[in-house]
Amino acid sequence: MHKPLLQVQGLSVAFKDERVVDDISFEVYPAETFALVGESGSGKSITALSVLRLLPPNARVSATGIKLQNQNLLSIPEIDFCKIRGRRIGFIFQDPMSSLNPVMTIGEQIAEVIQIHFNVSTAESKKAVYKLLQQVEIPEPERRIKEYPHQLSGGQRQRVMIAIALAGKPDLLIADEPTTALDVTIQAQILALLKSIQAQTGMALWLISHDLALVSNMADRIAVMQQGKIVETNTTQGFFNQAQHPYSLKLLAALPAMQSCKGKVVKTAIEPSSLLQVEGFKVYYPIRKGFFKRIVNYVRAVDGVSFKLEAGKTLALVGESGCGKTTLGKGLLNLIPHTAGSVLLNNIELTALTGDALRQMRSKIQIIFQDPFAAMNPRMLVGEIIEEGIKALHPDIGVEQRQQRVAHLLQQVELPPSVALRYPHEFSGGQRQRICIARALAVAPKLIVCDEPTSALDVSVQAQIIALLKNLQQEQGISYLFITHDLAVVAEIADEVAVMYQGKIVEQGGVEQVLLQPQHPYTRKLVEAVPVIDVG
Repeated sequence: MHKPLLQVQGLSVAFKDERVVDDISFEVYPAETFALVGESGSGKSITALSVLRLLPPNARVSATGIKLQNQNLLSIPEIDFCKIRGRRIGFIFQDPMSSLNPVMTIGEQIAEVIQIHFNVSTAESKKAVYKLLQQVEIPEPERRIKEYPHQLSGGQRQRVMIAIALAGKPDLLIADEPTTALDVTIQAQILALLKSIQAQTGMALWLISHDLALVSNMADRIAVMQQGKIVETNTTQGFFNQAQHPYSLKLLAALPAMQSCKGKVVKTAIEPSSLLQVEGFKVYYPIRKGFFKRIVNYVRAVDGVSFKLEAGKTLALVGESGCGKTTLGKGLLNLIPHTAGSVLLNNIELTALTGDALRQMRSKIQIIFQDPFAAMNPRMLVGEIIEEGIKALHPDIGVEQRQQRVAHLLQQVELPPSVALRYPHEFSGGQRQRICIARALAVAPKLIVCDEPTSALDVSVQAQIIALLKNLQQEQGISYLFITHDLAVVAEIADEVAVMYQGKIVEQGGVEQVLLQPQHPYTRKLVEAVPVIDVG
């Protein structure tokens, strides 16, 4: 094998008295894809940031050696290190929206890297930017070059981040969770793009991810990280066929699989009863133009959707970002105005309700939002957040009873009652999602709309949340409208699936039928884009 491109020996990182990276060593070889995997908080991103010297001043970093080829990165002054960062080592950050400058155009941000690292004229720089946008397959690059980050979709922003990282023509590209919140089809495009660029340039790729299916399709070697330590390093084939460490086996066991819906027994109540009936539901947004802002057309976000959901069942609503899934979920709760259609919950027309009648009916239908941290008031204690709904909808219940109910709800979602006296920022993503589930359960709903509740969670935490939702369904007979783009999660949790495309439902049926024998071309496209573990 070649000499290592990057060699890290005895790296440790601590904040105050807590060691978050604990004496780890690894190598990345030229032209290979090396994957660092593990749960959130295991130290993956901190490891990458410490190699690039991007950690805050309160971080204490020590290492026996960090070498890029024969260059010792520990002894280089910061002014010289700037010539390595971005030039020899590129970095794709996890969240492109927070990493891009909102007041600079896309073209300016890519050109900035070129002008810092290469002695080129403005005209040459502009040509290079255009070429990079073509390389990362941004449509209409001549128009996009003048646009700002907020004008692009999530997938396009991620492509811009890749273009910025490639602008310095790096020997090593670090990609930190580059596809976490992207749809399966866009994720497949980004991965194919990275593979093709790697083949063209011969650069090494250091991939940081908790998505093992993605890693199996991309990586040559895998290192597994747990609580700051690397517990196993293996070839990709060796890891998936003969993983050695108990933690590696735990991660593999937690993987949701499309095949899990095969032969699934569909839960049926003794007397099946229709809980939710939606007929011809529409949400249109007017497009206004001209001096008088006259309506010239409509964006048909939800365009004539109809479905039924039985009590105690789960209907998964799947499709790419922008297809109208979340708009439909919010529209059903009257959180946004609808244009037309009927929504019957227990034979009561929700769209006709207003004021107090609507508030009371909302105790029967709750929502779990995608980002649990953004969905909670950071200034309120967890106990106050959970009891807020009880106070609003059941003012007759006393303080002591409310506190008992909060403690019981926290136990239901497998959290100790003591967390009621803590704030949202003190918890992990999985724990925050459990708190949001407890809040939704507080008013004893019949139906919960789950809007991408597991999209940003690690596989093991995701498995815990799915198991929790299934247990609550069995115990309390709750129905779920489960909005997601992760078809493997759908296979684990759903009884029925509705596939949404451009505001319409294009295919609907039992989970096994839709996922394993899709009929509509769009459904087939979604299923084919799902990364499958295939290591021979």
